[in-house]
Amino acid sequence: MKLRVKGLFFKYNGTDALRDVDLEVNEHEVISIVGPNASGKTTLLKCVNKLLKPYIGTVYMDEKPIAKMNVREIARKVSSVPQISLRSFPFKVFDVVLMGRKPYIKWQLAEEDLKVVEESMKLVGIENLTSKYFDELSGGEMQKVLIAKAITQKPELLILDEPTTHLDIKHQFEILNLIRALSKSRNIAVLIAIHDLNLAARFSDRIYIIKEGRIFATGNPKDVLTPENIKEVYDVEVRVLKSEEFIHIVPIRPI
Repeated sequence: MKLRVKGLFFKYNGTDALRDVDLEVNEHEVISIVGPNASGKTTLLKCVNKLLKPYIGTVYMDEKPIAKMNVREIARKVSSVPQISLRSFPFKVFDVVLMGRKPYIKWQLAEEDLKVVEESMKLVGIENLTSKYFDELSGGEMQKVLIAKAITQKPELLILDEPTTHLDIKHQFEILNLIRALSKSRNIAVLIAIHDLNLAARFSDRIYIIKEGRIFATGNPKDVLTPENIKEVYDVEVRVLKSEEFIHIVPIRPI
């Protein structure tokens, strides 16, 4: 799948939240959206997933406007992993993952649905959690369950909103390594909103920096995450340390 966003505007109570946003994601790409709080990252994800309706502009999936696609059609192409909610969610893990098959279930569960759930749980490495309750899990386990649920939809586009929130560094790397591996092995286009610039730099093929609802810069991490851009967008002075594979951003002081 190719996702294309063209000339997107969105307003909250008459105030622009997104302004003239263009964005593209191709299959097997991991694309990150970074920017300060309230810059429009989550709003953009919701417009892509047809949870919000832009007042100007179009979102295309394989050149078809999502405005012309029904809910079931979108659900068979796009799955999303929202920010982790630590509120009570008293369902067993197997049942949570099974919810991802909703776009395919007609009258009753089929053998294929159960097979896909089992395969997804094994792929993510949570088959040992089958009978546990979701709200008894750690943050890292919860995130893996939600990713397994998303995979059961057989998506062509996977959308994630702050997938590393509440996770320690080990689980941050586990989750993002998993997402990147799934993107490459299954030709899934991945769009992530993320705060951590170092994680975005390490795991993204391309990055979009968004500031006050506009795309400020886009390109590969080494070209986009420069001291000049970060100072302009975040009001923070940084050093960018470079190796052959990665860059690492070190704050100096706020302006």
